[in-house]
Amino acid sequence: MPLLQALRRLGQRPTMQDWPGLIEAYRSWLPVSAATPVITLREGATPLIPAPSLSRLIGRGVLVHLKYDGLNPTGSFKDRGMTMAISKAREEGSEAVICASTGNTSAAAAAYARRGGMRAFVLIPDGYVAQGKLAQALLYGAEVLAVKGNFDRALAIVREVADQYPVTLVNSLNPYRLQGQKTAAFEVIDALGDAPDWLCIPVGNAGNISAYWMGFKEYRDAGLSQTLPRMMGFQAEGAAPMVLGHTVEHPDTIATAIRIGNPVNKENALKAQRESQGGFLAVSDAEILEAYKLLGRDEGVFCEPASAASVAGLLKRREEVPANSTVVCVLTGNGLKDPTTAIEHNDSRFHTGLEPDTSVVASVMGF
Repeated sequence: MPLLQALRRLGQRPTMQDWPGLIEAYRSWLPVSAATPVITLREGATPLIPAPSLSRLIGRGVLVHLKYDGLNPTGSFKDRGMTMAISKAREEGSEAVICASTGNTSAAAAAYARRGGMRAFVLIPDGYVAQGKLAQALLYGAEVLAVKGNFDRALAIVREVADQYPVTLVNSLNPYRLQGQKTAAFEVIDALGDAPDWLCIPVGNAGNISAYWMGFKEYRDAGLSQTLPRMMGFQAEGAAPMVLGHTVEHPDTIATAIRIGNPVNKENALKAQRESQGGFLAVSDAEILEAYKLLGRDEGVFCEPASAASVAGLLKRREEVPANSTVVCVLTGNGLKDPTTAIEHNDSRFHTGLEPDTSVVASVMGF
């Protein structure tokens, strides 16, 4: 039984200090043993935030919630998978890990590897990683290698390196990554009491949609939920291989976290789509940016652009959402990951060069 559920049944009010990290909280659901050295930053337990403005926009009694995984320790959902991948790598005696990344994976891999006393090597597409994410990887102590080309080329290289040298691959090809990430589905059900009707989620390398589906099915099969959601995956138009049905050689989108043209988990994702009677849809960069701004302006939630693809997709498919249903939109990363986009794309007024005078300030304020 999940830790927080157990505390509530005992009549105890859980506190944040009770949360030990997702491996201990969901130990019986994960492939760990007493021999596994748990490397944790107390990830997980991220909030499921009601979204009243979005609910009103959809209408017809639909209730929208935001699973805000941008409040994980390194600011993205990648921490869920990385606590598992690094813990198992440490258990197996590995001294170094490697990953290819558009940014969030590199930050999480570096943080958890260094926490576990391991070296971290990250390959990134040169010039295509948001500054906030690059700053994290560097500060955590990773060895960053910026390669010419896109994410898919970087991933091909790290797979070859991991095959030939004593270093553990921690991209989502690593099966322990998805095991950790499935716990987000557990948390959604723990919060709602059952699965939502729709789960809207950004899709890049397609690991997260696969992991959520795994988690939803496991809880349902154990009798902890009665239903399963439709899995609705959303990609940027310039990087939409799941929608197009073929590899995109030169993916391009403002949503850098999902700028991936050849998802390694596409078969698992397609299985989730088929089994859940869900779908994949492309959204434009303009639609992503509008949803990104809406979340900040109307819901007070600051996510990175890729996260907003889930909301952009929901708005695009709003007429298909059944009346009186529950929808969860997954927000995979924190807005502080990419401050440049926020500064360049907002509808706020920014008054500069004002004289330091009360009357001047009050006049600008409209008083």
